[in-house]
Amino acid sequence: MTVNQIIGDSQNKIAANFGKCFFDWMMAQSSTTYDKVVSNFYHGLRLHKLSLFVNLQGIVLEIVPGTDANLPYYPKDIHRIGIGTKLQTYSYLQKQVEKLGLNIDLRIGNSEWLDAEDNSIDTVVSNLVLCSVPNIDYTLQAVLRVLKPGGRFLFIEYVAAPQGTLLRKFQSKISPIWKVMGNGFHPDRETLIALENAGFAGIHYERFDAQLPIINSHIIGVATK
Repeated sequence: MTVNQIIGDSQNKIAANFGKCFFDWMMAQSSTTYDKVVSNFYHGLRLHKLSLFVNLQGIVLEIVPGTDANLPYYPKDIHRIGIGTKLQTYSYLQKQVEKLGLNIDLRIGNSEWLDAEDNSIDTVVSNLVLCSVPNIDYTLQAVLRVLKPGGRFLFIEYVAAPQGTLLRKFQSKISPIWKVMGNGFHPDRETLIALENAGFAGIHYERFDAQLPIINSHIIGVATK
């Protein structure tokens, strides 16, 4: 390996680590702002979450909970599991958990192989996660594996702009940069197509426009095993 290769590898690692730390901090600072922006254009993301999480019960697993803007919407009588890839993100989460008096089983794990037994989870929750997992197809298969028969996958996710549009072309152009600076975020990922092809028995969703630059298209819904 040459000196230039070593320097290049080091620079890439520094950039990746900086991007991840910056993204975690940004989400911790802006999750409330995100909710407010969306609420102005689709009757409120808060109302969507209240509707989506209204019947939660049993064992609920959330993928990569991060700063966990969903905590206020969860009932206190469920058994909740949070699976993420980094210990440092839980420092934000733990403060909210203590404030709300909740009991959560936090686990370090991979979204492509969730740390849970087969057919053991009543509900899996994904909140703006599928756009940044390394392999969305593997992640969705992991969701299907851990869900009980008839179990539900609740999701609020970003989706790419339609093929052929100027916005979609721009998303594809900036995707390599955003993957580094945005903690693996793929602005051109076909999240809805992946959901439809995963093998769920049924999928019900709604689209909403978050009015955010570059990443305004989102979906919210339920997929049943």
